[in-house]
Amino acid sequence: MSGNVHEAREALGARLRDIRKDAGLSGTQLSRLAGWHHTKVSKIEYGKQAPSDADIRAWCLHCKAVKDVPDLIATLRNVEASYIEWKRIAGIKRRQQQLHSTEVDTRLTRSFEPVVVPGLLQTHDYIKAVLAKVSQFYGHDEPLEDGIAARLQRQQVLYRGYHKFHFILAEQVLYTTVGSDDVMLGQLDRILNAMTLPNVVVGIIPISATYEVPTTNFVMFDRRVAHVETITAELTITQPRELVLYEQAFQALVTMAVVGEPARALIRKAIEARSV
Repeated sequence: MSGNVHEAREALGARLRDIRKDAGLSGTQLSRLAGWHHTKVSKIEYGKQAPSDADIRAWCLHCKAVKDVPDLIATLRNVEASYIEWKRIAGIKRRQQQLHSTEVDTRLTRSFEPVVVPGLLQTHDYIKAVLAKVSQFYGHDEPLEDGIAARLQRQQVLYRGYHKFHFILAEQVLYTTVGSDDVMLGQLDRILNAMTLPNVVVGIIPISATYEVPTTNFVMFDRRVAHVETITAELTITQPRELVLYEQAFQALVTMAVVGEPARALIRKAIEARSV
């Protein structure tokens, strides 16, 4: 088991231990009430054994904390799945297909990017340059065209069905050179075109904006899941209490961003800087 998963199990166990202590029960007393072996409570609390959904329900029932069941079960299901090590992802193409499936099932997609253009808005040349760097960094040997085609296929969701999209980009995104100036000029024009779609909102956070909220890049799919990319893993957030914080963070970012003509003006400024 990876260190990240073990730490997540320990964190879940610590929450369950607090619930037990708040109920005034010893580990032995809880084991007896639930009909478990006397060592089970200790193993769960210290991350040595993963509880089942039934264990969570019984734990909360006997500790008079039934209201915590949905959040704890969401945490439990996320422990083994939330850390997807990049080296174990079976190809860029497959990952794009997995994302497409999630996007198709989502009515409102909200995305924040501090450095690069979101995948759904990327041009062919921008995608090629990004995937070339990613493949080099992680040692992937998959043909780039497979990943490019899969990402372009994902973008069809922008034009079909009932989907709505709200992208918030830091102004830095407009100036991070991916590929070359020519690639960036095409990409910036693509963002301007995407802003004309009736179901798409693109906000730009000016470089001089006041700091309001701690952030990293993330995507929210309705209110059911959020994806966060790190260097070594992709986090899949499903716990209701955490999703509330991501939604609060996104709303704070919205207040920092400009939209409409002010946003287009920032993009045109970036285009002019590369056209000199």
